Amino acid sequence: MLGCESDPNSRQRNFRRAALFAALIGILLAPSLSQAVEYTAARKAGRGMAAMTTCFLEIPGNMVEQSRQHGAGAGVPLGFVFGLGKIVVRVLVGAYEFVSAPFEAPDGFVPIIEPEFPWSYFDEQPASSSSN
Repeated sequence: MLGCESDPNSRQRNFRRAALFAALIGILLAPSLSQAVEYTAARKAGRGMAAMTTCFLEIPGNMVEQSRQHGAGAGVPLGFVFGLGKIVVRVLVGAYEFVSAPFEAPDGFVPIIEPEFPWSYFDEQPASSSSN
């Protein structure tokens, strides 16, 4: 009968994809979970992979950052434009960091661009909070 039997190769292929996806997510999230930051070759490779795969977060991230600095009226359009420009930078720097991860350049494996990860825009607290 058609559809009643499952292909063992298909099941194994799906399991491998799920395992690879879970490992990739773990690699991407592990550096941000630690409080004490130690820059290593592995962190540099993870930072490069994260920059290449999540560069789209530059747009909403810059909208948030610019809105914190200039208010929502100016921050949203400015952040959109800045984010578009920074996507290119994030991808190129990410590719460089991923390929050059085994080499200690720059010294100490420090990040080339700030914030280190594209999702870090959302972690930062506003610069000033107005309380009346």
